[in-house]
Amino acid sequence: MDKDLLNAALIAARDCMKVQKGELFLVVTDTDLVEIGESLMEAGRTLEAEVSMLKILPRSRNGEEPPENVVQAMVHSDVVIAPTAKSLTHTTARRNACAAGTRVATMPGILRETMIRGLNADYYAIAERTKRVTELLNTAKVARVTSAAGTDITLPLEGIDAIASTGLMHGPGSFGNLPSGESYLMPVEGASEGVFVVDGSMAGIGDLAGKIPITIRVEKGHATEISGGPEADLLEEKLLPLGQPARNIAEFGVGTNDAARIIGNILEDEKVMGTIHIALGNNMSMGGTVDVPLHLDGIVKDPTVELDGTVVMKKGKLLIG
Repeated sequence: MDKDLLNAALIAARDCMKVQKGELFLVVTDTDLVEIGESLMEAGRTLEAEVSMLKILPRSRNGEEPPENVVQAMVHSDVVIAPTAKSLTHTTARRNACAAGTRVATMPGILRETMIRGLNADYYAIAERTKRVTELLNTAKVARVTSAAGTDITLPLEGIDAIASTGLMHGPGSFGNLPSGESYLMPVEGASEGVFVVDGSMAGIGDLAGKIPITIRVEKGHATEISGGPEADLLEEKLLPLGQPARNIAEFGVGTNDAARIIGNILEDEKVMGTIHIALGNNMSMGGTVDVPLHLDGIVKDPTVELDGTVVMKKGKLLIG
């Protein structure tokens, strides 16, 4: 087996998930990401866990539920790591597993190079940085994001708890992506106003370098107009069958992983330090009420972020000490 990949898998299982000898460790993968799944299974064997792997057909979209037998297996495991082509992050299956005490990490669309680069980061430094950003979001009433590309959006945050995705899922019911490194929350439903310009990458579409950015106008917490080039048209096509809920402004997140790079894979892209992301669709995993089988993040490069008027990121540079 690929030694670099196996080493990254071992870091994921041992350090990030703290898999212990004898624990029920389930790998949920699909036919697109078998190599990643097998590396995690081998890591579990090395750690002397009771490891098993379930291989499913790729889902049709991010947020689509896995089969019922997988749902049940997740609930009855101590640890689940899910490298799948489409994200299981914002699914009832994942939420139910965490509610039952399962430690869960999802790896939607992960690539070999992302796994090797992203998992070899200093997760204790990332965790500290992420917690500091989370504290700032938790005390803020409103965020304003601007950028040279044309972003100017206001996102009310008062009363919403931010989530620190540190990459260290050690306690019962803990959850995050791997690779990780972001602080995120849902804005107050129905309240965001302005425009954000996705010029980094867009989930389900890819890297926008050299392409026309996607401009999304927001009114009363929903995307009301999407413009740009062919990528904007493709995003509109993804949203159209699911109606108004798919246009919900579901998430505001700040990347905190200094090892991550924008490569057109949202799992890594949204973690890039010096970027923010705003997502459309499902916000149930963040305490919201919008339950739609879609969650699409758009990356904004080099933003300036103000929290209650105080600049905490200036043109892509975090100012948190």
